[in-house]
Amino acid sequence: MNAPLPSHRPIQALPDQLISQIAAGEVVERPSAVVKELLENALDAGATAITVRLEEGGVKRIAITDNGRGIAPEQLPLALARHATSKIASLTDLENVATLGFRGEALASIAAVAAVSVTSRTADAPHAWELVGSHLGTVAPSSGAHGTTIDVQDLYFNTPARRKFLKSEQTEYGHCAEVVRRIALARPDVSFSLTHNGRTIDHWNVSEMAKRSAHILGSEFAEARLPIDETAGPLRLHGFAGLPTASKARADGQFFYVNGRYVRDKLLVHAVRAAYQDVLHGDRFPSYVLGLDLDPALVDVNVHPSKIEVRFRDGRAVHQFVFHAVQRALSQTSATAYGSVPAPLPAADVGGAASTWRREHEQQSFGPQLSSTFSPSPYPPANRYEPAGVAQNTASYGALYAASSSAASAPVTPFTPAPHTMSSDEYPLGFALAQLHGIYILAQNNKGMVLVDMHAAHERILYEQLKNALDAQVDGQDMQVQALLIPVTFFADAVEVGTAQENQDTLQSLGFDIAALSPTTLAVRSVPTLLKNADAQTLARDVLRDVREFGGSRVLIERRNELLGTLACHTAVRANRILSVPEMNALLRQMESTERADQCNHGRPTWVQLEISALDKLFLRGQ
Repeated sequence: MNAPLPSHRPIQALPDQLISQIAAGEVVERPSAVVKELLENALDAGATAITVRLEEGGVKRIAITDNGRGIAPEQLPLALARHATSKIASLTDLENVATLGFRGEALASIAAVAAVSVTSRTADAPHAWELVGSHLGTVAPSSGAHGTTIDVQDLYFNTPARRKFLKSEQTEYGHCAEVVRRIALARPDVSFSLTHNGRTIDHWNVSEMAKRSAHILGSEFAEARLPIDETAGPLRLHGFAGLPTASKARADGQFFYVNGRYVRDKLLVHAVRAAYQDVLHGDRFPSYVLGLDLDPALVDVNVHPSKIEVRFRDGRAVHQFVFHAVQRALSQTSATAYGSVPAPLPAADVGGAASTWRREHEQQSFGPQLSSTFSPSPYPPANRYEPAGVAQNTASYGALYAASSSAASAPVTPFTPAPHTMSSDEYPLGFALAQLHGIYILAQNNKGMVLVDMHAAHERILYEQLKNALDAQVDGQDMQVQALLIPVTFFADAVEVGTAQENQDTLQSLGFDIAALSPTTLAVRSVPTLLKNADAQTLARDVLRDVREFGGSRVLIERRNELLGTLACHTAVRANRILSVPEMNALLRQMESTERADQCNHGRPTWVQLEISALDKLFLRGQ
C-alpha cells in the first residue's frame, strides 16, 4: 500500500527545541557520542587530568570532570546555546581548525535530549558557578575545583523512540569505554580515569606514548611493534606499527589520528594496508597506533557530523607518504634490523675456521641460484651429509668456535667449544647445528638457541629476490632467465593457450617463455633463474591463472606481489629436504641480509630465539 500523503502545511520556522533535537539525532547517536564530544571539549580547554563516570552504560548518567581553563559565569549560557563557540569566528578559522571541537552544537544537542548541568570555575574565580537545564537556565554559585564538570543524566528521556534503539547496558558501556581508550591513546600527556557504576575500570597516568599504548593495547602489542617517526615537508607520521606476526583476525587494534583526532579514513587505511601487503596476506589485520601531523589548512575535518572522516587537500601525497613510511619500518624486520650485516672475519682473526666459513659464504648461495647447492636427489651427496645433521668440526660452525692457540691445528669436537671472538651483534642467527624432522634448522648464537622454519625463511628470501629482479627491469636491467635444455610440455585447455598467446609481453617481463605447440599443448622454454629448480609446469599454470583472472597490466602492477609470493612458495625448499650444514648456514646468512626476513609472505614467523636463561629454567639450573 502507498503511504498517505501528509496534509498540506504552510512553510514555517521550526522551534529551537525541535531544531536541537533534530541536530541531536546526528551528533548524539548513542551515549558514546556524548562521551566523545565532552572529552574533546575538555582537551580543547587544556585539561591535563580527566575523570569519566558512567552509570548504566552512560544512559542513566555521564559525568566528565576536567582541570582545564574553566568557563566564566557570564559565558555559561552561551556554552549550552546552539552554534556558540570560542574556537572559530570566520571562514578562515574553519579552514584552519586546530581544535577537536569547533561547531558549537554538541552541548546544545545533548541538552535537548538529556538533563544537563555545567559546573565550572576559572583559575581566578573565588568559587565555581553552575548552570542547569539549558542556556535559558539561571547561573548560580556552586562548589568545585578549577576546571569543568558536565553532568548528563537520563539520556533520551524526552525522546523515548530514540531510547528504544539503544542496546544493552554492557554494549553501550563497551562503546563508551572504546571512545575513552581511543582518546586516551592519542594523549599520553593527559591522565584519564574511567568508572562505571561506581567501580573504577581504568586509570592511565601521564606517560610516554610507548607506555600508554602498551597499557591500552596490551603486552602482546608492546612486545611486537616497530617505532615510526618520519617527516617529509609538512607531514609527520609517528607512532607504532605492529609486527605481522602479531596480526589479528579482526581490525580492532587499528588507531589512526590526524592532528590528534581519531579518524577512520579510507585513504589512510588503504595506505597502511598496502604497506603490509608484502608481509601480511589473507584475512589477517595488522595492529597499529599512528599519528599524522600536518598543517590544519591541508586537511578538512568538517566533512561528517561525527568528525571521524577527513579530506586531504593532496590525498595522493598523503597516501604515498604514509605508505612508504610504514613500508620502510616493516622492511627492517630482520635479524639485523638495527645493524648492518658484517663482512666475513679476516682469516688472521680466527684461523682456519674463518677461511672455511668465507668459502661457504661466498660460494654457497642458498636456494636454486646454484644447482650444486641442491642435489636432485632427496638426499645430498655422502661427503656433505652428517648422519644426525650435526657438524663434525668447528669449520662448519663458521667463526662461532675457534680453537685455542695451543691447539690451533688440532681437530675440535663439536662438544668442546672454545671462546669465540665475535660480538653479540655479529651473525645474529648464529650457525647451524642440525636439521630437525626435515622442517626446522637448529642453530646456536651468542644468546642461546635459534629455530628456523626453513621453508618459510626460504620463501621470504626468494620473494624479495623476485621483487628486486622485477624492480631492476624498471631501471633498464634485464630479468635473469634460465633457458630449459628440454622444454617442459603439458596439456592445456583453450583458455590457457589463448592466455599464453595474448600475454607474451607480460610473461616475458616475469621471466617466462611459454609457447603454444598445438591447440592443446603449451611448452615452457625458460623461467626466471631464481626459480629454475622449481616445477616449471606448476609455475606456468600459476602465472597463466593470474594473468587470465586479472589481466596482464594488473598482474604487473596491482597483483604483482601476490603472484610473486605464490611463485616463491612453490619454489622454496620443502619439508623433508635434507640440507647440509653449509646449505643451512647459507640460508641463515641470506636471512640476515634480506629485508622483512622475520616473517614469511603470509605473516608467519620464520625464526624464534630461545635464550640461555629460558633453557636454564627448563632444567631448573640455578634454582
